[in-house]
Amino acid sequence: MSDIREKALQYHSEPVPGKISIELTKPAETVNDLALAYSPGVAEPVREIAADPNNAYKYTAKGNMVAVISNGTAILGLGNLGPLASKPVMEGKALLFKRFAGLDSIDIEVKHRTTEDFINTVENIADTFGGINLEDIKAPECFEIEKALIERCSVPVFHDDQHGTAIVTAAGMLNALEIQGKKLKDALIVCLGAGAAAIACMELLIKCGAQREHIYMLDRKGVIHTRRDDLNEYKMLFANNTDKRTLQDVIEEADVFVGVSGPDLLAPEDLKLMADKPVVFACSNPDPEIKPEVANAARNDLIMATGRSDYPNQVNNVLCFPFIFRGALDVRATAINDEMKIAAVNAIRAIAKEPVPEEVLSASGESSLEFGKDYIIPKPMDPRLLPRVARAVAEAAVASGVAQIEMPENYML
Repeated sequence: MSDIREKALQYHSEPVPGKISIELTKPAETVNDLALAYSPGVAEPVREIAADPNNAYKYTAKGNMVAVISNGTAILGLGNLGPLASKPVMEGKALLFKRFAGLDSIDIEVKHRTTEDFINTVENIADTFGGINLEDIKAPECFEIEKALIERCSVPVFHDDQHGTAIVTAAGMLNALEIQGKKLKDALIVCLGAGAAAIACMELLIKCGAQREHIYMLDRKGVIHTRRDDLNEYKMLFANNTDKRTLQDVIEEADVFVGVSGPDLLAPEDLKLMADKPVVFACSNPDPEIKPEVANAARNDLIMATGRSDYPNQVNNVLCFPFIFRGALDVRATAINDEMKIAAVNAIRAIAKEPVPEEVLSASGESSLEFGKDYIIPKPMDPRLLPRVARAVAEAAVASGVAQIEMPENYML
């Protein structure tokens, strides 16, 4: 661990501090260049934008710029460490936007007293950007924040901890159930965890065909049920009218386990209670609810995914969020709606069923990969993700009426 610590600190501090910088896209070498870049030439695009705000997309970097915004109240698995401590994570997100989708991104860490303060701050700067990616904001405030900003902002707002996790989970889940010979609409699902990611995952699975009454969600106090009086409005959506109270009660004969909670909370004995051919997504990071080697020792008929790169089937948000924003920004979408999210789910899961390019095998350190129990979702380095997911999202934005321009001709082909 100390070796990782030293390498990580060195990576972030050398040769210059941080992970992102700004580059110029226009020449600035001569007096004439500067006259065009600033005064007096800059007055011309100013007048054009004042006359028509859409001209900001023509004359500025707005259309290729995403803001990554946090208040640091739920940093990775580290908790509420404050806005400034979240900056390395937000810079990392900006790095991923640039590396995987060519999107410029800047991180913004917000200090605030109330939720309304945060919402107002983001609303007031939103028009600077083509899109807003919210990150590491604790539940339940994150739900209120995202809802308000979607209503108030004219650019797409997306809380990746919720929806990025949900999209990749749904893509992998649908493929895993297909391999196991099961259908999502029939699956009995246990979700251990009731925070932002858990609720978003279950809501998207429902939109993909799962039955709400087939879902049992648990928080630190056990099963979320209708006779509890300590539930917020988001947990209430998953309150079952049931006498079952514990994980052991609900996991018996379950087809699916989704963990977004904490390490080692699913025991081998619990796993053995599940139905034949179960699907287990143990996504607590860095340590899953049950380690794959422990799960596979307990039974040999399961398909398993985690949030880790050193096991098969990594549920990694980078499989979707750069490409969702790429597609959304390229048609100037005003929102990222359910149609766009489901289009991303279907595009991601389709890629996993196709032959894997040699370059992906090489980057992944694999000799072969084939659609099956150890390969249900693509690898993050798969170059097919950008064109396929971005195009699917852009098409869905146009079809659902949130795009402000038509798709460019031959887009991502």
